[in-house]
Amino acid sequence: MNQSAIRNLQSAIGIIPARFGSTRFPGKALADIHGKPMIQHVYERARQAKEIEKVIVATDDERIYQAVMSFGGEVVMTSSHHASGTDRVAEVAGSLPADIVVNIQGDEPLIKPEMIDEAVMPMKDNLRLEITTLKKEITRESELHNPNVVKVVTNEAGFALYFSRSLIPYPRKKEGAGFYKHIGLYVYRKHILLGLTRLSPGLLEEIEGLEQLRALENGIPIKVVKTGHDSWGVDTEEDLERVRNLLLEEKTEEVFFL
Repeated sequence: MNQSAIRNLQSAIGIIPARFGSTRFPGKALADIHGKPMIQHVYERARQAKEIEKVIVATDDERIYQAVMSFGGEVVMTSSHHASGTDRVAEVAGSLPADIVVNIQGDEPLIKPEMIDEAVMPMKDNLRLEITTLKKEITRESELHNPNVVKVVTNEAGFALYFSRSLIPYPRKKEGAGFYKHIGLYVYRKHILLGLTRLSPGLLEEIEGLEQLRALENGIPIKVVKTGHDSWGVDTEEDLERVRNLLLEEKTEEVFFL
């Protein structure tokens, strides 16, 4: 079977977990960004990705459910007892006939469709891959020591060695040091996703507060794809204002180059 046939046999869906009760920013999924709720921006951008067949919002909140319905999106109500967005994604994925599941963060309204495709394509091309995600070279000094910007280091084959909120690797020798931030877009084989949610959090996951470490602690490799695109999560009102400004800049550039 040739490569094209292998790719075409694999179906991929995108699932956006969205809850209302964020600790730092309650209701952020419905925060207004130039006349649309944030979740709509994420949904519409995800729908433009070429490597996924459908996009679904997974929520436990009636307000988010109604908002997605109002703009014509596909949405599923889930249990309100999930500890994480990954668990919410797994609940929905478990009942769908998909080979590949993409966990798209609901608080990244500037995510580019190309980023989703960059993460999905290696999975379709290599049946041995179990999880893929993205990294972006850090170019802002302010991000290096920001614990909300998760860093990742990889081996020569591009698989994750570790994720941390700390600066890694430690720059004892600064010559040639390159630092990468992790962009929290995850692509899973469906059975791997369902299996991960049955595992208990490991010590490193609990210390760092990073779900992706569960896979590494259990010997599941994560392929990390380098991207030239960037994305910004919204965790605070200040983040929201920054995203509003960046979206305006993006639209201005689009008009300029038309």
